[in-house]
Amino acid sequence: MAWLGDAVWELHQRLRRCRQPGRSADLHRAVVAEVRADAQAAALSRLEAAGLLTEAELDLVRRGRNRAGRGPRRGDAAAYGQATGFETMVGWLFLQNPSRLGQLLAHLEDAVP
Repeated sequence: MAWLGDAVWELHQRLRRCRQPGRSADLHRAVVAEVRADAQAAALSRLEAAGLLTEAELDLVRRGRNRAGRGPRRGDAAAYGQATGFETMVGWLFLQNPSRLGQLLAHLEDAVP
């Protein structure tokens, strides 16, 4: 699920950037900044802080986080685990409840300029 969620999140970020004028290299750098583990962990934190996640969604995050492993050598293991949990939830919602995924992504888009 995390693998799929990562792809969905990246596509969402790319679609957001398509609405903005700019050079492709600059748009690519902006997308890369949003799909990094620390940015995904921050997105999850915003959803949690807003109290928007259901118990079932929090369970998906927990299960994904617990399966994450250590992550890359130079990365923050905690952020990597949170990001994997976020990706797992995004992947599951993409398949099972796309309208709910849309609500959460809209909240994240509204929360960040």
